[in-house]
Amino acid sequence: MDIKALTYGERLWEREADYAVNCSWSAGSHLSKQMRENGLTNWERVFVVLVDSGIAGYCALTKEDCIPNLSYSPFIGFIFVDEAHRGKRISEALCLHAIGYAKSVGFDKIYLISDHVNLYEKYGFIPIDQQLAPWGTLQTIFMRQI
Repeated sequence: MDIKALTYGERLWEREADYAVNCSWSAGSHLSKQMRENGLTNWERVFVVLVDSGIAGYCALTKEDCIPNLSYSPFIGFIFVDEAHRGKRISEALCLHAIGYAKSVGFDKIYLISDHVNLYEKYGFIPIDQQLAPWGTLQTIFMRQI
């Protein structure tokens, strides 16, 4: 398993955007659109995990996430692991990689929005808030000190 931090224009950028738009999770198309519109700037990154040269999953570190106008930042979001690679702790590896990168660029806290229960807590995140997402479901906002 190899995790790469991507910025616009890198060799894997378009390949990841294609993978995201075609994956089984509908949010992948939103990430792909952001990538293609060069919507990631400054320190923001897309992290892709490669297994045997194929994409097995991804996540992003961004200023904002799916709930607008929050005072929290940065966010780990768009966490997706291909069905064939689930159960191998890839989402944890992606989160830890993004956390390490966030720390290296000066952040001391990181946030994540999810409706999953008892998943991100295992990675050291604690729930700090709940907000209604634009699509109408209650989401938990998690925070982790780094």
